[in-house]
Amino acid sequence: MSVRSKTRKPMPTSPFSPSSTAQTLISTMARKSSVLKQTLASFVVVIFVIYALFNTFFHPTDSSKLDSTFSFNSVNSASVVLNELYRESSSNLSGKFTTPVKIYLYDLPRRFTYGVIEHHSFARGGHPVADLSKLKYPGHQHMAEWYLYSDLIRPENERVGSPVVRVLDPEEADLFYVPVFSSLSLIVNPIRPAVESEKPVYSDEEMQEAMMEWLQEQEFWKRNNGRDHVIIAQDPNALYRVIDRIKNSVLLVSDFGRVRSDQASLVKDIILPYSHRINTYTGDIGIENRKTLLFFMGNRYRKEGGKIRDLLFQILEAEDDIIIKHGAQSRESRRAASHGMHTSKFCLNPAGDTPSACRLFDSIVSLCVPVIISDSIELPFEDVIDYRKIAIFVESSVAVKPGYLVSVLRALTPERILEYQKELKEVKHYFQYEEPDGTVNEIWRQVSQKLPLIKLMINREKRLVRKELTEPDCSCICSNKTGINMLS
Repeated sequence: MSVRSKTRKPMPTSPFSPSSTAQTLISTMARKSSVLKQTLASFVVVIFVIYALFNTFFHPTDSSKLDSTFSFNSVNSASVVLNELYRESSSNLSGKFTTPVKIYLYDLPRRFTYGVIEHHSFARGGHPVADLSKLKYPGHQHMAEWYLYSDLIRPENERVGSPVVRVLDPEEADLFYVPVFSSLSLIVNPIRPAVESEKPVYSDEEMQEAMMEWLQEQEFWKRNNGRDHVIIAQDPNALYRVIDRIKNSVLLVSDFGRVRSDQASLVKDIILPYSHRINTYTGDIGIENRKTLLFFMGNRYRKEGGKIRDLLFQILEAEDDIIIKHGAQSRESRRAASHGMHTSKFCLNPAGDTPSACRLFDSIVSLCVPVIISDSIELPFEDVIDYRKIAIFVESSVAVKPGYLVSVLRALTPERILEYQKELKEVKHYFQYEEPDGTVNEIWRQVSQKLPLIKLMINREKRLVRKELTEPDCSCICSNKTGINMLS
């Protein structure tokens, strides 16, 4: 009789047994070790980037000594790091990276850029210069056209973090920028000429027509009827003569006060802040040195929506702790306005001839809480700025009730005013054109976000059949016609 040897089966391990506890502990430690390694790796990368940025901005090197080596002490290396960070921050949900939008800067004939500066100089007694590019662009409240143009002509390694990259080949471009100095053109001829001149009087209307004739001959304008073009017309009257011929383009404007809904809209266009003319407040938040409750200095009499100014003058000018006075544009007025805004808790911002005015942006950089009385105002960068946190909005019909506005402002506690100031300080860089990561980059970000819509409109237009030859082009998505072009 054979005896079978029995194999002893291992007893099931209790979850509370010593061996199970040891296995669980080992597994947990392994997981923690993996997480710790990942965290440590991420921390090292962050430290590395911070070190690069610190060396770049606090220990800048001479650009003439830069070479092609990857050194974190060079501006070029910082550009690489920041551009990679920008690409990562721009990645979409599918995990694909979104690269900066490619923009082509038209080489306009000089009469539409530096030639406008030259005529402005001539009208004020200036003399001809050999190199027009040496002329200084004159300061005024619609200087965005100069800042955007100046940004695009800079070397790319100085445009770190910009949402758009300039390309020299128009075939590679997503968008085309037309750098016409349309706002400066409006003020070339002074109201009262400073000197007598035999030179012909400059004509803004002729400039507009000539610019449009040149643009309509360009291959890339004709390709998509100007839809992928970006044109600045910041002054409410800029390019008014040709606005119907550029309404398909992305327009950079201050507001929609003088354009029709078929010419411009928030769907396709971008609201720009005025370039502020007063000094930026460099101090910290606080109300100790802001003794004035409410400040306003500007033209008392305006047209259209600005007529409310005279009513506000009548209501407020007798109040003891309110400064409201008439003041025209001048160097002395700007100094007085800077002092007034820097020493006031609130700054009055009524409508001008159009819904917006430069005073709002002067208020913001002064940390003077804006009191906005303009029912139809459109505001820049509203996708990233909640203006309710930095400003007080009052309907025009309510603001002109005697005693109402003053009672609202006096009821606000010091703590609430400080909250407004804190938010103003956080966002004021958006309204500073001179800042490296200020207004210009924010405008380009807004421009880059229009690209999907532009592509949609271009592709949609190619398949639609126009039912009538006289049917006007629609500058925004305001039609649901679906006639299909079967021939293309």
